[in-house]
Amino acid sequence: MSFSKAPPFDPALDAFLASSPKDSSPYDHARVLEGRKAIAPICNSAAVFTDSEIIHEEVTIPGPGGEISLTILRPVRAAGGLRPVFYSIHGGALVLGNRYFFLSKTFPIAKELDAVVISVEYRLAPEFPAPAQVEDCYTGLEWIFQNASKLGINPERIIVGGSSAGGGLAAGVALLTRDKKGPPIFALKLTYPMLDDRCTSTSMKQYDSDGWYIGAQNIACWNMVLAGTRGSEKVSMYVAPSRAEDLSGLPPSFISVGAGDPFRDEDVAFASKLWECGVNAELHVWPGAWHGFDVLVPTAEVSIAAVKTEMEWLKRILK
Repeated sequence: MSFSKAPPFDPALDAFLASSPKDSSPYDHARVLEGRKAIAPICNSAAVFTDSEIIHEEVTIPGPGGEISLTILRPVRAAGGLRPVFYSIHGGALVLGNRYFFLSKTFPIAKELDAVVISVEYRLAPEFPAPAQVEDCYTGLEWIFQNASKLGINPERIIVGGSSAGGGLAAGVALLTRDKKGPPIFALKLTYPMLDDRCTSTSMKQYDSDGWYIGAQNIACWNMVLAGTRGSEKVSMYVAPSRAEDLSGLPPSFISVGAGDPFRDEDVAFASKLWECGVNAELHVWPGAWHGFDVLVPTAEVSIAAVKTEMEWLKRILK
């Protein structure tokens, strides 16, 4: 049952939900497999790379659980010097998606910021429980830093970011590299990040059954990721960054989330914790917006505003 009161959805976004098919069956492994099959047509190189102003290459690197695939894209024009890099970690609730999932959303970063974008493929739950995901992503960060010269990038301008699960992994990677004294991260861009396995916030209850990605689904995904330890003291802060008690030493961070997103409260709390620990953080809460609004309804005014605000932040920090 939904929480008794919840902020309403933006009319343009609500119309999209109303026209979308609904499945009330439990979100289990079978539905994950169905989801992977459903998004497969958009999760490949041929479907993604249709922009003549972008060139790309594929590399594989050794990882803790086998080879890790990376997609490297950059503007076709010649570089004016060492480029910044945006290390992109895909979303998909840690259970679906791959390095091509909504990768075209990063093309403006490459073109407008003259940046290299590198997208990482990480192992998915439930076949590979945590911490496989954050370990793979951290390995990718190390490779980028070690190969900066060959890649033509500035190792002091590595921005790590992602949406949803990708945002949570970006935060986990930032904590991990801080504690390992690993590659320095210049900034974090966290778009409605998935941060807290406990799933007890007011927003999680308000949107347990309403929206594109709902509270009940989030609980199911965390259960797959954590293999029976969700909500316990065994959960690592590198896997669920809301568990971290000390966020000092993290890089300047941008956090964006919808007021109608189950992740709203954990994301706001994470921003507050960053400020408490002396970290420069910028937080935007978009009225009426549910999880994934910007990619699923990109023409909505709130989506346009959110994407523009992210780009303005990136341009500002790279000045």
